[in-house]
Amino acid sequence: MKKRLMPLVVALGISTTLLPYAVANGASNSAKIDQEISNMKKMKSAAEQKAKDVQNQLTQVQQEKQETAKDIETLMNQVDSATAKLSGLNVQIENTTEDLEDNAKQLDEAEKRVETRDELLKKRMRIMYENGSVSYLEVVLNSTSFSDFIDRMSALKSIVGQDKEILEANKKDRALVAEKKQQIEKQLAYVKNLYAQTETLKQDLLVKEKAKEVKIASLSAEQQHLEEISSDQEQAIMEYAKKESQLQAKKAADAKAAAAAAAAAASKNSSSIGGSSGGGPATGSGGSMGYPLPKRVSLSSGYGGRVDPINGSFAGHTGIDMPSPQGTDIYAAESGTVLVASEWSGYGNCVIIDHGGGVWTLYGHIRNGGIKVSKGQSVSRGEKIAEVGSTGRSTGNHLHFEVRINSKPVNPSSYIGY
Repeated sequence: MKKRLMPLVVALGISTTLLPYAVANGASNSAKIDQEISNMKKMKSAAEQKAKDVQNQLTQVQQEKQETAKDIETLMNQVDSATAKLSGLNVQIENTTEDLEDNAKQLDEAEKRVETRDELLKKRMRIMYENGSVSYLEVVLNSTSFSDFIDRMSALKSIVGQDKEILEANKKDRALVAEKKQQIEKQLAYVKNLYAQTETLKQDLLVKEKAKEVKIASLSAEQQHLEEISSDQEQAIMEYAKKESQLQAKKAADAKAAAAAAAAAASKNSSSIGGSSGGGPATGSGGSMGYPLPKRVSLSSGYGGRVDPINGSFAGHTGIDMPSPQGTDIYAAESGTVLVASEWSGYGNCVIIDHGGGVWTLYGHIRNGGIKVSKGQSVSRGEKIAEVGSTGRSTGNHLHFEVRINSKPVNPSSYIGY
C-alpha cells in the first residue's frame, strides 16, 4: 500500500511545486498580449488621427486653393473692368482726335480763304490808290454811248456785287475761324482730361495685374492657367476691328486713287513694306504663315473646347496658347496693316493685324509696355510687333494666338504647322 502511495505523493508534490509557476507564466503572457493589443490600439488611434489630420490639411489646402481661385477670378473681373474702361477711353481719344484734326483742317482752310480774299481786296485798294479815286458816277457819266453806259453799269454792278460777296464770305469764314478755335480749345482740354483718366486707369491696372501675379504664385503649376474671354469681350473687339478694317480699306482706296492720279501725271511707283527686325521667328513650320515666336514650343492649350483647370467649367477657346518667358519677341505671322494695338478686355494688351482678303491674326496677353507697333502701321511677315506677357485673363506668360477669317475664329494650328 505504501509502495502504491509513494508515486502519488511524489506526483502531487511536483504538481504543487509547478502550479504557481504555470499560473505566473500564464498571467505574464496574458499581460504581454494585453499590452501589445493596447499598444496596437494606440498605434491605430494615432494612425487614424494622423490620417484625419492629413485629410483636414488636404481639405484646408483645397479650400485655400478654391479661395485663391475665387480671388483670382475677382481680380480677373477687376482687370477686365479696368481694361474695358481703358479701351473705351482709347476709342474716345481716337474719335476726339479725329474730330480735332478735322476741325484743325477746316480752320486752316477758312484762314487761307480769308487770307486770299484779304489779299484780293488789298490789291484793289492799291490799284485805286495808284490810279486815283474815281467815283462810280464819274465812270458812268464818262460813257461814250448808251451801249457803253449799259456795259459800264453792268461792270460796276458786277464789281460791287463781287466786293459784297467777298466781304460776306470773309465775315462767315471769320466767324467759322472763331468757332473752330473755340471747338479746338475745348477738344484739346477734353483730350487732355481723357489722357489723365487713361494714365490713372493704367496705374490701377498695373496694381491689379501685380496682385494677380502674387495670387497666381500660390497655385500649383498645373493650375496656373485661366483664360475665359467672354463672348461679349470677343464680340466687342471684333466689331472694333471690323470698323477699323473698313476705315483702313477706305483709306487704302483713297490712297490708290491718289496714286493712280499721280501715276498718270508722273508715272510714280509705290514702295513696298520694309524688312523684319529682331532675331527672327522660327522657320520650317510647314504652314502658310510664319511662326510668331523665336522658337517652336509645345502648346499649353489648343483650339476648341476645354475644361478650365481652376473652376472646372467648360468653355470654347478661340486660339492656341504658346507658353514662353515674359519679354519673348512676338513676330507678325504675315504682312499686313495693324488694326488694334492697345489694351482690350480679357485679351489684355492685344495686337490684331489685317492681312487682306478677310484674314486677320490676333496676338493676346502682351506684357505691359510690350506693344511695339501702332494702329494703322504696315508690318512685314517676321517683323517684331510685341513681347510675351500675362496681361488680361491669363495666369501665366504665354502668347494667345488666333487666326480669323472674316472675323470668325479658325484653328490656327494648320496655319503655322502644328
